[in-house]
Amino acid sequence: MKYVSLDLGSVTCGIAKSDTGFLATPVKTIRFRREDYDDAIDRILEYVEKEKPDIIVMGYPLLENDDEGPRAKLSRVVGEIIEQESGIKVVLQDERSTTRDSEDFLIGLDVSRKKRKKVIDQQAAVRILEYYLQRQNSR
Repeated sequence: MKYVSLDLGSVTCGIAKSDTGFLATPVKTIRFRREDYDDAIDRILEYVEKEKPDIIVMGYPLLENDDEGPRAKLSRVVGEIIEQESGIKVVLQDERSTTRDSEDFLIGLDVSRKKRKKVIDQQAAVRILEYYLQRQNSR
């Protein structure tokens, strides 16, 4: 199965993929005008159409108490639109700590602050997909 994961922010969307279901790799970061989610969705759909994954894994930033805050609701709604428009199943994956884990990983590799800023969203998308795949593979 082919997987694509999305880490949606207010001006960027990190994308990662897995062609094997075991290893996730960073792909790219889509940039869009602040909170212009129509543009973001269009650009995500272009990528999805080209890549043709079996499943899209959407980062779902729940609050620490497991409630759905405004960012999580936005991710869920965007995921629903992407699923409806693409016909590809979108699953939500709790993304708490993925950005922090990604930052720690990049610091451990001695990546400069400037370079980290450019790739952090892709790395967070990698973590989102890895967490999802680990959960699936442990079943």
